[in-house]
Amino acid sequence: MNLLKKFKKKKKTPTSIARKLVTVTDPKSIISEQFRSIRTNITFSLPEKGLTTILVSSSMPSEGKSTIAANIGVVYAQEGKRVLIVDADMRKPTLHFTFDIFNTQGLSNILAKQISAQDAIQETFMVGLYVLTCGNIPPNPSELLASKQLESFIEEMEQYFDIIIFDAPPLLSVADAQILSNKCDGTILIVDSGKSNKSDAIKAKTALMASKARIVGVVMNNFDLPKNSYYYQYYR
Repeated sequence: MNLLKKFKKKKKTPTSIARKLVTVTDPKSIISEQFRSIRTNITFSLPEKGLTTILVSSSMPSEGKSTIAANIGVVYAQEGKRVLIVDADMRKPTLHFTFDIFNTQGLSNILAKQISAQDAIQETFMVGLYVLTCGNIPPNPSELLASKQLESFIEEMEQYFDIIIFDAPPLLSVADAQILSNKCDGTILIVDSGKSNKSDAIKAKTALMASKARIVGVVMNNFDLPKNSYYYQYYR
């Protein structure tokens, strides 16, 4: 069945997107190139198996994980992949703001068996890029993520998408990200170079290792690139 016909369409024009999607608004910038480098590193991290499901999380709140997850999804779609970005932060969801879409129903409703994935997933302005918002904020996010329903959801989505990106809550705040990391092929840890401390990053890594997650790598956010560096001069 045609993917575009199976899922609900809610196209948006690029003029309605949030400024956080730099890979769309300024695709030739240094930052956009960095996201393409992240995409390449993810692709070659586990070549023998390949990555379909990717978890993006951080140690603490406000480290930029949701923005990074969204931009990674964009660069994969720009490559021609079919991409689904899932807002798995069922406590403080933000992806619906980033993509300027409704959050009336989403992941929580699917896991609670209130709605089908086909009726909840929304198409974005970009061909091949889809978003599943958080949906109604549930009283038991951790229990929903630990349920068999999530595993069934992932198995179903793998039939339609090349890449599925989960934007999860911070690792040191709640157990949600740990639960999800065990179910995903790879995990990316976001570290804000300007505010994160070393001990929190180590604790986050330890939590991921305890859940037997495959840590693909770490993304340093808000890192100031010296203007006299070769990389800056090359992309200036």
